[in-house]
This record gives sequence, structure tokens and C-alpha cells, in this order.
Amino acid sequence: MSEQERSRPITIAVAGGSGSGKTTVAKGILSRIGAKEIAYLPHDSYYRDLSDLPHEQRALINFDHPDSLDTELFIQHIRMLQNYESIPMPIYDFSTDRRTADVTIIQPRRVIVVEGILIFAEAKLRELFDVRIFVDTDDDVRFIRRMQRDIAERGRTIESVVNQWMHTVRPMYLEFVEPSKRYAHVIIPEGGLNEVAMDMLVARVDDMRKTYEPKR
Repeated sequence: MSEQERSRPITIAVAGGSGSGKTTVAKGILSRIGAKEIAYLPHDSYYRDLSDLPHEQRALINFDHPDSLDTELFIQHIRMLQNYESIPMPIYDFSTDRRTADVTIIQPRRVIVVEGILIFAEAKLRELFDVRIFVDTDDDVRFIRRMQRDIAERGRTIESVVNQWMHTVRPMYLEFVEPSKRYAHVIIPEGGLNEVAMDMLVARVDDMRKTYEPKR
């Protein structure tokens, strides 16, 4: 391993279907390693701004297709963090389907944790990751979790959640997300609830973090 490779921050990616528990895994890494040691970047923050579209057209957008995300900006920001540059991460408002005027400044850290549904479906993204983790959870569990989240946090109705699941979430999972599982280094069943897998994962990440040298 060259000095340049050793000095680059470790980039860990956590993927999985909607409601799989990938956010729980990512935040579990943050809480166990220490949030101050990690730059956390969710792909969800990079949905394209739809403020120029009327509500009727926004309702027709397939948010589970790779084209709905500004992945080029996402890649640019990951590379900036890997070069120890801070980034202005967008803040996305899911109740209005648009970015807010504010941003979150993310400072570079020795460890970068990236999380998202479609992050293994993009070859340009995959090549940026040192560790690729896929969270594998049964469809019925994922659906229940998504319904609970979308109703409580995003102001959706039961009817809209079911309709979106049947018309975009499930088909896009089968087309893009599930096939991307083959690119994972580690597959974690049951997500953050799998304590054994989480213990092993965190121990490995902590060991990698301690053996990597900071950039000079």
C-alpha cells in the first residue's frame, strides 16, 4: 500500500433497500466509533431539487430511480472529503420535495461513512468505497418500517405509501438495489439489530482506523 493510499480517509458505504435498517447500521458505527471521528454522508440528502415543478408533476417522480439523485455532486463531495476538504451538504425537505436554502458543513475526518439505497448501483460510486456493506432485510419488515417512517416523519398517507411501494419502491429494488448486493464485501442480515455482526464490523472499522496514517 502506497503512502498516498494509506493517508486517504477510510470510506465505508452502507447500502440496502428502503427500511432495511442501513441508517441504523451507519449510525451504530457513528455512535460506537465516535461521531467526532466520522464524516457522515447520506445519499438521501442529494435528491434533485424539484421546486421548479408543480406539485402534480413532483408526485409523478420516481424517487427510487438513480436519476432522481444528484450523484455527480455526491461523488464530488466524497472526493473532497477524501482530500480533507470540508463540504456544504444539501438539506432536503421530503415534505416539499425540494432542497432548503440551508446546508450542513461537513468537516473531513479519518473515517467517511456513506449511506444510501442506490450507492452500489453506480460504478463511479463503488470505486470510491474501501468497505461495502449491504443490509439485507425481509421485504415485509422493510415495508412496515417504511410506512411507519413516511407517515410519522414525511407526512404521507397510508394510501400514498402503499401506492409508491407497489409502483416504484419494489420494482426499483428488484431492478437496481437487490442486484447491487453482489458488490458488497459484507452482508448483514437484520441490520442494526444484528448485534454480533455489528460488534464484528465496528471492531474491524476501529482496527482499520487505527492503522491508517493521517495525511500530512
